[in-house]
Amino acid sequence: MDRWLARIIVAQDRWARPLGDFNHRWLRALFRPMPAIRDLLNGRWLGHPLHGVLTDAPIGILFLVIVLDVLDLRSAADVALVVGILTMLAAAVTGAADYSDTDGTARVRATVHSTLMVVALVVYVASLALRGSSAAGDDRAVAVWTSVVAFLILAAGAYVGGDVVYALGNMVSRHAFRGAGTKWIALEPAERDEAGDIPEGRPVKAKLGINTLALVREGDTVLALHDTCAHAGGPLSEGTIEDGCLVCPWHASKYRLTDGRARRGPTVYDQPAYEVRRTEAGGWEARRRPS
Repeated sequence: MDRWLARIIVAQDRWARPLGDFNHRWLRALFRPMPAIRDLLNGRWLGHPLHGVLTDAPIGILFLVIVLDVLDLRSAADVALVVGILTMLAAAVTGAADYSDTDGTARVRATVHSTLMVVALVVYVASLALRGSSAAGDDRAVAVWTSVVAFLILAAGAYVGGDVVYALGNMVSRHAFRGAGTKWIALEPAERDEAGDIPEGRPVKAKLGINTLALVREGDTVLALHDTCAHAGGPLSEGTIEDGCLVCPWHASKYRLTDGRARRGPTVYDQPAYEVRRTEAGGWEARRRPS
């Protein structure tokens, strides 16, 4: 079944890709001048994507609508439907903030996901309107079956949304499974200045065993973060320095150089930071700082 569903989702690329590019442009333009609002909606303050927290609420509430309809608790079902629609709107706003910094295949799949969710929302609003205007009998039955159809569309959208996260890793920390060893390892900068030192005042790429770091030398102090941005994998060594922080060149996530703490989204995760010291032979070695 998974291969059959995957083929159905991939078949939507023809319309989802151009629509996704269009939506990305206007959402990017909307959120870029409002970094504080974007950080709030991304969930940087929470340390967890806020959209993922909110999506469970409408799914649970709107399933409850079906249960209450089956039990013929009409007033309770109608109230639950109103609450479900409101939570869908809240999830949609946070999802739009994430979408504005989503690229590639994940954006195409997110477009399918969001389109299904918008269609479900419209059908739920139609069901609510029918409930408000209908008396007992056949009209009520139409309203109930409309909400059942909406839930099936909602479930399809949730499935595609899960694919965006679990199969494509969107909004998942790129360092979730990276160990934090305490062993000092030889550090190999990709660049050196005329004196054989690490160039000062700009990010420099370096190898630390199997890991790649972004180094910034300030006088005799060398600060280091993992080169792979926790948000979407951007190369921090190609970024810029701003107020003692390293800014990702892809989506402008901002990390404090001293400890890797996230200072600006769209990242909601901190960046692994490393200690660097001189060796007796005149080279460098590094190890990861404790979380």
